[in-house]
This record gives sequence, C-alpha cells and structure tokens, in this order.
Amino acid sequence: MNGKTFVEKILGAETGAIVFRKPDIVLTHDNTASIKNTFNKMGGVKVADPDQLLVVLDHNAPPTNAKLANQYQTIRDFVKNQGIKKFHDVGEGICHQMMSYHAKPAMIIVGSDSHTCTAGAFNALAAGIDRTESAGIWKRGETWFRVPESMKITLNGKLQPGVYAKDISLWIIGMIGSAGANYMSIEFHGEGVKTLSISQRMTLTNLASEMGAKNAVFPPDEVLEDFLGEKIVNGIWADADAKYEREIEINLNEIFPLVAAPHHVDNVKAVSEVQGTKLNQGLIGTCTNGRLEDIRIAAEILDGKKVADGFQLLVIPASKEIYLQMIEEGLTTKLMNA
Repeated sequence: MNGKTFVEKILGAETGAIVFRKPDIVLTHDNTASIKNTFNKMGGVKVADPDQLLVVLDHNAPPTNAKLANQYQTIRDFVKNQGIKKFHDVGEGICHQMMSYHAKPAMIIVGSDSHTCTAGAFNALAAGIDRTESAGIWKRGETWFRVPESMKITLNGKLQPGVYAKDISLWIIGMIGSAGANYMSIEFHGEGVKTLSISQRMTLTNLASEMGAKNAVFPPDEVLEDFLGEKIVNGIWADADAKYEREIEINLNEIFPLVAAPHHVDNVKAVSEVQGTKLNQGLIGTCTNGRLEDIRIAAEILDGKKVADGFQLLVIPASKEIYLQMIEEGLTTKLMNA
C-alpha cells in the first residue's frame, strides 16, 4: 500500500474521492458585498460560524467612487451584525498578507480569490473557491472537495545571488505551462526548501494558481517554526512512499533571472533575452512580492542611485505593518530619493 500525500492526509481520503469538510478559515474581500447578496438569496440570515470568516477590505482601497464606498460600509455593517471578529479594514493590507496573521499548520483554508493558495506556505491546505461557494459555506459551515492528484517538486541546492523565489515560480511555469498543474496539489520537497524564507515560500505558493494548481504547500519545518515563534505539534506532511501524478526535480543553483513576457504568464524568457527592451513603469508590490524582504532588496539596489528618466517606479507595501517597518529601517527614504 502506498503512503499518503499531504492532501490525502489533511482531507482524510484517497485521490479522486469526494469529501465534505468544514474549513477553518473562509476568506472574502471586497467581494463580500456580492457574496452577502447571494447568501441572502439562499435564505441566509446568520452565518453558520462567524469565527470561520476572515474579511479584508483591500482591492478598491481607498474607494474611488460613492458606489464602492457604500459597498464598503455595507460590508462593515455586515461584519458587525454577524459578530465577525477577523476583520481588516481599509489600509491594513492585502488579504493574503493579512492571512499570515491567521493561518496555521494543518488548517483547511478557502477563499473567494484565486491566490488564496498563498497560505500553503504555512503548511495549510489553502484553495480558491467562487463567490457562490463562499455564500454556501456561510450558510452551511462546510463545503465539498474532490481530493486532487499531487505533484512533487523537489528543490535542490541554493539560489544564486540576484535570483529570487519569483524566478523559481517562472522556471516551473515555463517548464509545465499555465495549465500544467490543473487541479493538482503541489508539494515542495528537498534540501533547497530549507534555504527559502516564509516570504519566498509565499511567493511560490501564491503563483501556484498561475499554473492551474488547486493548492501548493510547504512542510512544517524549522523555518516555519521560527516564523510562528512556536513549536509545531500538529503539522501534516506526505509519507516518503506517497504516490504522485508527476514529479519534478529542480537545482536552484541552475536558475537565472527570468521574466514572463507579454501576453501570457508561461511566455517565460531569460532577462538576458529581452535586454534592451524599453520600460516605462515598474511595480514592487502586490500579494506576490510586496513584503519587507522584497522592499529591502529593492532599496539596497537603488541606494544612492536614480531611476532612469522617463521611468516610473511604484512601490506598494503589502500591509501597514510592512510600511511602518520600511520607515523605521529608512527604506522609504532610500526609495524616495532614487
């Protein structure tokens, strides 16, 4: 008998089985207003479990017109009336960054956003769902899963200077394509995993959706324990003899700087291939790369330099906490002077 994969263990069933499970966290953001309407049409009055819900106002923050502002107030009223405690208002941060305050090993997390899989960095099963399904969970407290096939990605070695987690993701996407992991659970294994910070792991799990994956997950190791500040006692990981739909081995030291060229994420090219292309604007931010680690790197590169004439650089920290730390470390000044 084969051992079990991560997702088979956490869902308690074999690949292909249909199971009903109660998620630990159900994430919604600005779409909470739309989901509330669907919930009401389903006959919903009170959510089944207010402690399940995590609501973050981030996509249209601050609102740019009266309609959006009114939607935000509708969401605030809903949160208050339902007794939802896990609520992050405008200005606190991007929903997937806010999730880092709540996600724990062995949790089942779903969210009405395709990048909910980011929370797999914390050894959780984290997957995106649609709005109707979110409304259904509000009403019932549970949802169904088909236990996905699993892909094992083994990372060996260590990244070279100037190469980052985004390059690993693009390397994989360039290898398998944007649909190469459709509805699969991606597990990251190997000695190279230990060299990756939680921020880097969040980049990798975040971009799993760009290759079609249902979820992506890292082991409950010492790096995660250091981040959480506590010993992990309930982590889940695959058995050594687990069976996988596909296995890939990557030597991190062989990866070089990459870019996804227009107009598809899997149109991956070496930066050297597109050298000389005129750029008008750059962005450091989003749920993929707006963390302190990313901004420190940018500030170090730009310290004492100036961005080119005609080029606009946007820097958007993923949370208020990150922004305040930027100020404290002098990163904001370095970037503003560039």
